Amino acid sequence: MMWLHFLIYGALGWCAEIVWTAVTQKISGKARDWRLIGETSLWAFPLYGSMAIWFEPLHDALRTQFVIVRAIVYLVSAWTVEYVGGWLIWKISRTKPWDYSSAWGGSWNGLIRWNFIAVWPVVGLGLEFVHDYLIRVY
Repeated sequence: MMWLHFLIYGALGWCAEIVWTAVTQKISGKARDWRLIGETSLWAFPLYGSMAIWFEPLHDALRTQFVIVRAIVYLVSAWTVEYVGGWLIWKISRTKPWDYSSAWGGSWNGLIRWNFIAVWPVVGLGLEFVHDYLIRVY
């Protein structure tokens, strides 16, 4: 089941990133037309898929905790995976898989964005429902 969950989280992450980049580029004015073309990277799939490995046990351990505690843990965990994963890809490929250096709100080495402080907790809390569904179905 872990491999199936890995594939599901990877696909969900890819889809979410494509939608996110398409919509934010349109809202910010970077995209001038309504084609809403989003983007992602092949490198992102294993990072999103890794949620089956780290997020599911974390969610199980935190189920009884207050929502704010869970949200903070999800934020720190997502930033850790994003930073470490991005750093490893950078060292392997000699190029950054994403570069947030010029992102509004700043970044840490261009690998994590500080202005995602509200995004990752919401994603984590939303994934609780995905995880519970996957447990019931698979």
